[in-house]
Amino acid sequence: MVSTRGRLDADDPTERSGSWAFDDADSVVLFVHGLGADAAAARNLAYTARLGLAAATDAAGDGDATAEGARPVIGYSWASNVDWGPAKETADTNAVPLADWLTAWADDDGRPVHLFAHSLGARVTGATLRELAARERPDALASVSLFGGAIPHDSAAAAGRYGPAIAALDAPVYNFHSRNDHVLGWVYRASDRTRAVGHGGLPDAATAPDGYADVDVTDLVADHYSYVEPEEGCLPRAVDRLGFE
Repeated sequence: MVSTRGRLDADDPTERSGSWAFDDADSVVLFVHGLGADAAAARNLAYTARLGLAAATDAAGDGDATAEGARPVIGYSWASNVDWGPAKETADTNAVPLADWLTAWADDDGRPVHLFAHSLGARVTGATLRELAARERPDALASVSLFGGAIPHDSAAAAGRYGPAIAALDAPVYNFHSRNDHVLGWVYRASDRTRAVGHGGLPDAATAPDGYADVDVTDLVADHYSYVEPEEGCLPRAVDRLGFE
């Protein structure tokens, strides 16, 4: 885990914990959770993503989703267990520490990082992409996958808030969206008075930035909380897009 909880004002706001024994891995996944997760829930969500990824890639070759051979998943834990408005502000504030961590990883370790973001984690991600673009670090990520992204549907367009930063990234950005996601279709739309990119993708009239692709997973994802669940989410389709083995 990498955490910024209670540390955003520190000189070094990221704190590392847990097991980092994955020296044999050729790449890693960084999982950024969404709204309402305390530290324990953030760990559980990252572990769920690891199990889902292991099942999708059949890491053990025998259907064992707990296999040690699964691609490593690092959880990014941020203080999202607050009300919606403050959580959006905290998501934006995490852009600098997450960009710091990603650029340090790229410089010191160098193995590709594939970023998975769920729900409001898409806002953390979008803000971080803007920060990476400002630093001229298009190399800091190998890919970005948004799952049920809780950001305005036009914000990822070429002319939107995050569009130029998406285009500047030297990596693909996939938006996995589901019409069955009623949290985004009803609750998000009522609170933010706009549609979410994780519900139906970009607006029909919008131009997608270079490197961006909407991926409709309505046939696979039944609700807001099952995108990365083992056996029932859309990670098999994500794995196919990312070329994971």
